[in-house]
Amino acid sequence: MNDVVLFQELSCANGKRIGVAQLNSERTLNSLSLPMIRLLYPQLQQWAQDDHIVAVFLHGAGEKAFCAGGDVKQICLAVRANGIDDTTAEELFAAEYRLDYFIHCFPKPMIVWATGIVMGGGIGLLCGASHRIVTETSRLAMPEISIGLYPDVGGSWLLGRLGKIGLFLGMTAANINAQDALTINLANFSAESSQRQTVIDALTSLDWSNDVTEHHQQMTQLLAQYHHSALAASQLQAHQQEIEQRCTATNFTELYQQLTAPSEHTWLNKAANTLRAGSPTSAALIYRQWQNGQQLSLADCFRQELNLSVQCARHHDFIEGVRALLVDKDQQPRWQPATIGELTDAWLDEHYQPLWPKHPLADL
Repeated sequence: MNDVVLFQELSCANGKRIGVAQLNSERTLNSLSLPMIRLLYPQLQQWAQDDHIVAVFLHGAGEKAFCAGGDVKQICLAVRANGIDDTTAEELFAAEYRLDYFIHCFPKPMIVWATGIVMGGGIGLLCGASHRIVTETSRLAMPEISIGLYPDVGGSWLLGRLGKIGLFLGMTAANINAQDALTINLANFSAESSQRQTVIDALTSLDWSNDVTEHHQQMTQLLAQYHHSALAASQLQAHQQEIEQRCTATNFTELYQQLTAPSEHTWLNKAANTLRAGSPTSAALIYRQWQNGQQLSLADCFRQELNLSVQCARHHDFIEGVRALLVDKDQQPRWQPATIGELTDAWLDEHYQPLWPKHPLADL
């Protein structure tokens, strides 16, 4: 399994090196698996401590996807085989969130080349990096409501800080493009998808300063040269007024009604239909998540998410949603409860019940 992530160290002109990590599972759209995480995390730790490594470049094999999500299919199969006490969910999510948190805190410039599909776990890898590049092919989303989950991998922190736009994106799983990502600062650089190797080559030829405090600025100046000026227009900007109108509610039930109302705009109507078809429990959890994320630190967001994600694997909708979408592929999830009117505070509170005497991410 060592080939699921490929590592290189590229020499620079002045003796320094660039660390390059490539998710190498093109067949699964580079979906983030536990073996991948167990390779990435120690390598990033090593590069963080190596004085010769000046920056890291993280990308995915092929052109279709940087990373299309986490390997939730394995969680579903394990729980179906072994029951809700199976530890697969805890092992995967704990390792993934620890990796994501480390990327947020990485002490050196880190580029993520977010071309193609970037969803779920791919968003987690992207949003913590210092230099986040999108291309004309980038399609980003947090589609967890369709599998009975919620936007995890630091989504609480991210969505909470995006205000009403974050609430809209989390609830509706709306697909956004490169210009959208730049507009909300999910990405901070753009380039043409064909320029990946050109950018890597430019990193190796850069005259890196001996003063490490200058490296971020050097990276920023370099990447600004590759700005792609011909990206498709932002959907979020085009529909900003209607999105804001749909997010004026002060309670969950009213918000759900606003966001699921039909729209004359195709993109917004698709978002409304996705929410309507998604898990009612997930919708309510996402609303709570968005509220909590505005108050919590990054570390506390990841700790709360680990508890919530493992609890989701012990409740019905997550396993059912993954079954319907990724295992049996009948596209007919049977949500329980089936409507938002059947949700109770007690049911939602169950998803937040502590699971461990000492939290696995207590040391973040």
